[in-house]
Amino acid sequence: MKSLKELYRIGCGPSSSHTMGPRFAAEKYKKEHPQTKRFRVTLYGSLAATGRGHLTDWAIAQVLGEGTEFVWRADVEPVFHPNGMKFEALALDGTYEDPWTVFSVGGGALAEAGNNELDTPDVYPLSSLAEIQEWCRARGKNYWEYVEECEGEDIWNYLARVWQTMRAAVERGLQHEGVLPGVLHLRRKAPDYFIKANNFGSSLQTRGLVFAYALAVSEENAGGGEIVTAPTCGSCGVVPAVLYHLEKSRKFPEQRMLHALATAGLIGNTVKARASISGAECGCQAEVGVACAMAAGAASYLFGGSLSVIEYSAEMGLEHHLGMTCDPVCGLVQIPCIERNAHAAARALDANIYSTFANGLHRVSFDKCVEVMRETGHDLPSVYRETSEGGLAKEYFKGT
Repeated sequence: MKSLKELYRIGCGPSSSHTMGPRFAAEKYKKEHPQTKRFRVTLYGSLAATGRGHLTDWAIAQVLGEGTEFVWRADVEPVFHPNGMKFEALALDGTYEDPWTVFSVGGGALAEAGNNELDTPDVYPLSSLAEIQEWCRARGKNYWEYVEECEGEDIWNYLARVWQTMRAAVERGLQHEGVLPGVLHLRRKAPDYFIKANNFGSSLQTRGLVFAYALAVSEENAGGGEIVTAPTCGSCGVVPAVLYHLEKSRKFPEQRMLHALATAGLIGNTVKARASISGAECGCQAEVGVACAMAAGAASYLFGGSLSVIEYSAEMGLEHHLGMTCDPVCGLVQIPCIERNAHAAARALDANIYSTFANGLHRVSFDKCVEVMRETGHDLPSVYRETSEGGLAKEYFKGT
């Protein structure tokens, strides 16, 4: 299992799979062809279907140059992963050479067919939450201590940067008014939600503030602002919203917030290793569902939950998103993505409360839920996996 540095990536939106990943791939290919002036990039499957809305071609052209030729093959879905792309360099004789096919597998990560992520070593010997929980229980330790054991103390410096970036995204988004880019002309809502929430009583105010924080980060992402993949760009508002709210309302110290981030990251990392965090591969359950699980587990840690309570919170957060489709309208990370982040953040807090009342006792393990999510995602027709060809994306145009 990879480092949390590969899960929590700091960068600009709107999509980890469709913007960050392709840009990283272009940078790698350009580095290997420093003298080449022209390139051709063929985008397959989901990358081709929603690439224009996700700014895939723009992200690649920023690296390879505006003269890059793009070939869009939405009709070809690679067997290894639906987010496929092939890079080619223009030779002196006018032909293209040295083809490299690579896949954007979620969260900004890249992989070649049959291989795991490129150039990144495994740092965690265990990849199931049950095994990790047993390791912790045998040593009287918590999940974040397993992170430190595997990553070393330097991980806290990185997570401090992650938390600073998340905070900044919330606070920028609360002040940032206007319309998001794209054909939907969607107006930012976070500033209005924040103002309205502060005028309600305490019970409604809590929900309103959490909504506002999640909207703030998700709208920053949709506008191309700097965010953290948690675990993806499309689900980047959930974890920051929950943690920001709890830090503000409960005055938790920063060290405990970093431990919560490590706990959340460990949960997301097990899903990434054992299933997928890619909407193109497994639907929105793999993005917003996993983000909800991460946030729920982090909240339970902050409130002193046991290993079992944390695991149950995460399981519940994921379980109640099983089957969620990924059907972004116009291929933009806006409708229904932004609203889903807000609802998932509230659901994460509910999962924490519910698991606390249950003392962590439940029947379906988190690992089993991850397995079901993977199977469900693969069973979903491709029109419901980030292609914008079905579901809400299709029905939206019928009503306009």
